[in-house]
Amino acid sequence: MTPNIEKYQHRSKALLYSFTKTKLLIVVKKAILSPLFYLKPLKIQIKVVFLQKFYKIKDEMILKIEFENFFSIRDRIRIDFRAASINTALARELSHNVMQWKGVPVLKSVGLFGPNASGKSNILKAITFCCRMILESHLHNEGVTFNFEPFKFDGWQNKPSKFLIDFVCEDVEYEYSFELTRERILSESLYYYPVGRRAKVFVRDAEGKYSFGTGVMVKPSDVATNTSVKNLFLSRASSMNREIAQRLYRYFMNQFLLGLVNVNDVMVLDSFNTYKKVILKALEISDTDITDIEARKEQIPAPVAIPGQPELSYKLVDVLRFKTFHRNQKDIMFDMDMEESNGTRKLFQILIRLLDVVKNKKGIIMDEFDMGLHTRLADFILDLIHASDSSQLLFTSHNTNLIDVRRLRRDQIVFVNKTEEGTTDVYSLYDFKDFRENMDAEKGYLQGRFDAVPYVDSSVSSIKQLLEG
Repeated sequence: MTPNIEKYQHRSKALLYSFTKTKLLIVVKKAILSPLFYLKPLKIQIKVVFLQKFYKIKDEMILKIEFENFFSIRDRIRIDFRAASINTALARELSHNVMQWKGVPVLKSVGLFGPNASGKSNILKAITFCCRMILESHLHNEGVTFNFEPFKFDGWQNKPSKFLIDFVCEDVEYEYSFELTRERILSESLYYYPVGRRAKVFVRDAEGKYSFGTGVMVKPSDVATNTSVKNLFLSRASSMNREIAQRLYRYFMNQFLLGLVNVNDVMVLDSFNTYKKVILKALEISDTDITDIEARKEQIPAPVAIPGQPELSYKLVDVLRFKTFHRNQKDIMFDMDMEESNGTRKLFQILIRLLDVVKNKKGIIMDEFDMGLHTRLADFILDLIHASDSSQLLFTSHNTNLIDVRRLRRDQIVFVNKTEEGTTDVYSLYDFKDFRENMDAEKGYLQGRFDAVPYVDSSVSSIKQLLEG
């Protein structure tokens, strides 16, 4: 089966949004997340009911991310959240997997599937690197070498690496890109669509020269003067209190989350207190018999390295410990870290993060999010995202049960494969034009019809030959 790779749906004309039309704004003052969970045979469903008191929540989301020459990624690849044009009965049944932004359909989740060492984690690593550069590069000094490796074959280690992210922040679309080597930033640009038309915020060319949009940023030349080849202009502008740069900095800091959190960090306490009832209900649905969880602050000694002293010193630091109580013996306390199963701890860690994502319309990336979880719990987590208003999840997984067009649209199922040249290749189930939705996608994947599956000769005879040398 050969993929017919076509470009996804181009930006809709609806992006040329007319603000002249009067639109009713429902203003939401406070949203209380009140989930009603119910089960059907062999399937977990989640129904989330928002009790809303009116205040305006501006849309924020990822539209697409592109990058090239980053570890195993040689040629430019795209992770596209803009939904393809699919108008089948199954796609209509999965309408809750898609949200609308100014008439443009945008996916709530995208899953990356493929064999080990195909480059799935490198895709998430590239996105993380891009975000970290935005958040941290203003701190870089002259001796810094950027923490990545370009593709190492065929001279690509001497070529620049490139990143682009197209996203929505506070109802406005932005296109941000930069190029760099491990030693220096070569170019950078930021455009936006304030009234539906593309406009320049700034451009930094390969010669270090800048051009700026009129009236977008206060004294941008002062920022440029203080930006070295180790700093992104956007990051430096944020540190110098330029409003538009600070707005985007806050987006990448607070709205686009990079993985899970350490549940023992005291910063988690507010989220736990906010979502405790929901977490307990989710654990009940997950067939645990946990009826209550308590969070307790404790102090533990942590090692501290002091320059000039060969021996480590210790200081007391605050950590969170979670205690669980079970249905049969409600007066007996268990320690979450030491006495609960790996699956329960993993689900608890995901829920702490994901409920914040769902309620506050955030995006998150998670590598092998369902590792250690029963497949029905993976369904549960995806249902949580799809039941939300406008949250997004980019995940990797080896769970082939998720390769199911009754659960995910064809453009949500993305395959990652390693070519014979050692490069990472990315394509979706939607790119296979001869695939029909009455076919078994999981079976086709395991049979190698989409290429992104490992070939393993695991017959008993071949393993005997291996062991006998």
